[in-house]
Amino acid sequence: MSSMQHPPVFSLVEQTPGKLTLRSGEGHVAHIFVLEEHIIRVMVLPGGRINFPRTWAIAPGQEDVAHEGRDRFDLSGFSLPDYQLSRDEGCLVIATSRIRLSIKLTGLQCIWETFQNGVWQTAMADRATQAYNFEWWDEKVYHYLGRDADDMYFGFGERTGNANRKGRRIRMCTQDTMGYDAETSDPLYKHIPFYITWHADAKVAYGLFYDTLSDCSFDMGQELTGYHRDYRYFVADHGDLDYYFIAGDAPRDVTRAYTWLTGRPAFMPRWSIGYSGSTMTYTDAPNAQERMNEFLDGCGKHDMLCDSFHLSSGYTSIGPKRYVFNWDLNKFPDPKAFIKHYLDHGVKLIANIKPCLLRDHPRFAEAERLGLFVKDADGTPLAIQFWDETGAYLDFTNPATREWWKNCVKGALLEYGIAATWNDNNEFEIFSSRATVAGFGHPHQACAAKPLHTLLMIQASREAQREHDPENRPFLVTRSGASGMQRYAQTWSGDNYTSWKTLRYNIKMANGLAMSGVSNVGHDIGGFWGPAPTPELFLRWVQHGVFLPRFSIHSWNEDHTVNEPWMFPEITPYIRELIRLRYRLVPYFYNLQWRSHTQYEPMLRPTYHDFPNDPRCFEENDDMLLGANLLVASVVEEGQQVRPVHLPAGSGWYDYWQGNFYAGGQDINLPATWQNPPLLAREGCVIPLNLAEQHFSKPADKRGFALFPVHGEGGFSEETFEDDGASEAYREGHYGLWKISATSSLTLLDISLLRSGEWKSVPETIELLLPVSEAREVRINDATPLTDLVCGGWRRLTVKPA
Repeated sequence: MSSMQHPPVFSLVEQTPGKLTLRSGEGHVAHIFVLEEHIIRVMVLPGGRINFPRTWAIAPGQEDVAHEGRDRFDLSGFSLPDYQLSRDEGCLVIATSRIRLSIKLTGLQCIWETFQNGVWQTAMADRATQAYNFEWWDEKVYHYLGRDADDMYFGFGERTGNANRKGRRIRMCTQDTMGYDAETSDPLYKHIPFYITWHADAKVAYGLFYDTLSDCSFDMGQELTGYHRDYRYFVADHGDLDYYFIAGDAPRDVTRAYTWLTGRPAFMPRWSIGYSGSTMTYTDAPNAQERMNEFLDGCGKHDMLCDSFHLSSGYTSIGPKRYVFNWDLNKFPDPKAFIKHYLDHGVKLIANIKPCLLRDHPRFAEAERLGLFVKDADGTPLAIQFWDETGAYLDFTNPATREWWKNCVKGALLEYGIAATWNDNNEFEIFSSRATVAGFGHPHQACAAKPLHTLLMIQASREAQREHDPENRPFLVTRSGASGMQRYAQTWSGDNYTSWKTLRYNIKMANGLAMSGVSNVGHDIGGFWGPAPTPELFLRWVQHGVFLPRFSIHSWNEDHTVNEPWMFPEITPYIRELIRLRYRLVPYFYNLQWRSHTQYEPMLRPTYHDFPNDPRCFEENDDMLLGANLLVASVVEEGQQVRPVHLPAGSGWYDYWQGNFYAGGQDINLPATWQNPPLLAREGCVIPLNLAEQHFSKPADKRGFALFPVHGEGGFSEETFEDDGASEAYREGHYGLWKISATSSLTLLDISLLRSGEWKSVPETIELLLPVSEAREVRINDATPLTDLVCGGWRRLTVKPA
């Protein structure tokens, strides 16, 4: 047996395509997987034992994994490139064109270099003293790394506090953290053990993903000791040490590679982009169906555009308790008629479902008889706390549970007309070491992989929706999740607390999630828990929310008021226009979703994603890029009338509302009015728009494009995606693309508008919007110009496409 005094000495014992195996005399094993030029994976198995032989996170470029997971030694989907292998004085060196890994065979210390700007640069090194736990301390999994003074750490999925996690200790243990402090609370709802390191001085970026479903912690420099040089570390309660090193020229490359590695983001139907109403208050009321119908009346009265409504769990209650899949017929006397009434107004319902059955649930005995629950040591359902009662979690590693769940989703919801599922309260807070799950025929401790049940739950919900309506793309929402969750569902930052601080830090949370592969995200706009928002806070939150991929106003206010678009009459006109702005931008959001699905690009992101050469973008800020082309500078301070904004260097910027042009790399002040949120468009871009006049329950579509040309000489070209907005037909090539190009000289704009692909109908006219300050002559190619006039704050050109 090895000891800290005599660490294990490894030697290379096997080499197969994409994999090298090292073994020590004590039987410790390390597998090195050369997966891509920019991805190398290390698996360290003390004693040669693998504890969790399957993964549900890895799906390279794929949309799903098998129910029972993927064998950890399955290398399909990877290119397995050639690499150089050399040995030198007790060291093994493995090199691709992008990564050079040097392994000291005594103790297995790894030193990582990346090839950037024509030279090899040191990126990361294991701590020189005891980087791994070779059965020295306990049964936990450890990985200790060195830490440099200029390190910056981003990602970790959904975290509170500042964007740069340096100096933080982070715990991943999925929990229902209602009313969390957006600056300090930890842990939260999601389990994404991935982060990006940025060496600010050398401009070196890389990512680390630890493929584990165990509760785990990261110390990013909070811990110190005089016996080791500066370090950071990862520790997991269960499982194996199986980590992926991802090289990139900048953080954006790492994010795209990690997203590809863990699976293709789902392509949702276009209606999911619209405003979605929600509150727990309506369905908790004894006259819930009446209260719900009042929402439609309010939308009609105030002409608030709305495409969907999140039906909170009160629809399943008997008294104060929630019983999933059980309609409360006292509150909803005729569920099918109620759902049809919503659909007749163009509003789809997204029903709340939960993976826990209370002990007195009408179907608890049935589920127990079928063996569907997580089990205690004596084989009975494990009792867990679920709000004010006890219940039991369903075991989604049991195939019978999956089928039961899917039948319930279809029979109690989809066949009634429900359009989508809202997978909620799915953190699986299991702490008992006695609890076991079926494990697809290989039982194991439930607490060793809690987020696995979250992934399998939303996977099963999606399967039910696809089986019910195979022609159309499913839409799902989930609160909890783990690496790979982007393959299935949209998400949000959970039950946030109503405060200005939450508004600010929720921006950082969404950016962190996006850099961790999950960008179809939003927040409970206006705040979910706590006091009702003030009119100013509510307005500013909506101003930010209309630019998030998920836009839903949701609440459970302490005073029993409801966050509704018309809750404050003095600002209702502003809210209405903001929601209309959201709907004008739907084609842009939809194109971003398409790019996320096909190119693994985050829909929203921090400014350093696109501008890594501007050090200011790595500083803490409250800004957000929506795609590559819109810079959202939300107001997060009470009483603020002017919003300072740093314009990233590397591009010029247009004030979206006024049309004024600004060079990048400077700080400016923008007016922070209640009417128009501070918004900038990148020089040399196009924003597809819906310019139709729209009203509640009367959808309309008229394509237009806002062009922000190169200010001097230059050009750009962009493609935007169009299809029927709902079906799976795009997989067979049934979609169209607009290609818009613009070349600028000092006196002329030369614009080209081309179509390709399949089109069911071609618009008779297209409207091109230019900044009102744009006075150059315009020449239109591939279309017939009809009018050119200044109106509504834009220079508007109407053209007839070819």
